[in-house]
Amino acid sequence: MPRSLPRALSALPLGLLLTLTACGGDSTDVDTAAPESSASGAFPVTVSGADGELTLQERPETIVSMSATATEMLFAIGAGDQVEAVDDTSNYPDEAPTTELSAFTPNAEAIAEYAPDLVVLSDDLNGIVDALDALSVPTLLLPAATTVEDTYEQLETLGDATGHAEEAGEVVADVQDRIAAAVESVGGEAEGMRVYHELDPSFYSAASSTFIGSIYTMFGLENIADSAPDAAGGYPQLSAEYVVGQAPDLIVLADTICCEQSAETVAQRPAFDTVPAVREGRILEASDDVASRWGPRIADFAESVAGVLQG
Repeated sequence: MPRSLPRALSALPLGLLLTLTACGGDSTDVDTAAPESSASGAFPVTVSGADGELTLQERPETIVSMSATATEMLFAIGAGDQVEAVDDTSNYPDEAPTTELSAFTPNAEAIAEYAPDLVVLSDDLNGIVDALDALSVPTLLLPAATTVEDTYEQLETLGDATGHAEEAGEVVADVQDRIAAAVESVGGEAEGMRVYHELDPSFYSAASSTFIGSIYTMFGLENIADSAPDAAGGYPQLSAEYVVGQAPDLIVLADTICCEQSAETVAQRPAFDTVPAVREGRILEASDDVASRWGPRIADFAESVAGVLQG
C-alpha cells in the first residue's frame, strides 16, 4: 500500500486514486509568486522523512519531484528554479516542468537520467526508495499528511533541504493566518452543522481522521462519514440512502473534474432534493486537486468552505 495514502484506499478503484492525487487541469487563481530566495540555511543539513534521515552536503540544484503536493510546496517556498523535472500528476503551478515520469509506476532509471541531487516522493511505490538508493540518488519521502500540522512540517523540511528555510517559514505563517481568518469569519455559526465530502459519485467519502476531514473539524462541522460502519479506515464508501438520511447541511464535491459532478447533478439525484445542503444552496464545487493535496492551497480550500458556510 502506498505510504502517502491511507490503508483503506487500497480498496478504491484506480480512477478514484487518481482523483485523490492529481486528476485535473485545475487553474485555481492563486498567488504562486515565490518569495525571493534568501539562500537561507547552512549546508550540510540533515532532514528527516519517512525513509529516515538524509544529509545534504550542498544545496540541491537538480530536484526531481515525484509528488504533486511536493511540487506545489517547492514552488511556493521559492525552490522552483531548482526543480528540474516533476511527475506526470504535477499539474500545478503552470511553470512546473511536467514530464512523463509516472507517479504510480515510478522507474528509478528514468528518474536517475535527470541526474538529480534530490528526489522528493510521497509514495514508496514499487520499492522506488531502495531502487534510487542503489543508484546513489538522495531521496526524501514525505507521505500524505493526516493533519494540518503535517503540512507545516513538510514545508519546513523542504525549506531546510533546499536552502529556503526562511521562505518556508513565511509560507507556513501565511497559510496559518489565512486558515485562522477563514474559521474566524464563520464564528460559531457552523457548530454542529453536518458535512458530506464526496470523493466520487459512488459515494466514497473522507472522515474526520483524514487530512481533509481535519479542516472541517476546525469549523466545528460534524462529518457524516464518521458514523459510517467502516469509517475506521478514514475513507468509507457510503450510499445515497445513507447520505440523504444523514441530511448534511454542507456538501463538498471533490469530483468536479474527474467525474463532472456539480450542484446541478447532485440536485438531480433521487431524494437529494430533501437534503438541507441542496435545498439551501450550500454545495461547494471544489477542485479535485485542491481538495486532495495537502500543500499551501489548503488555505484556499478553507476560504472556500468559509464562503459557502457564510452563504
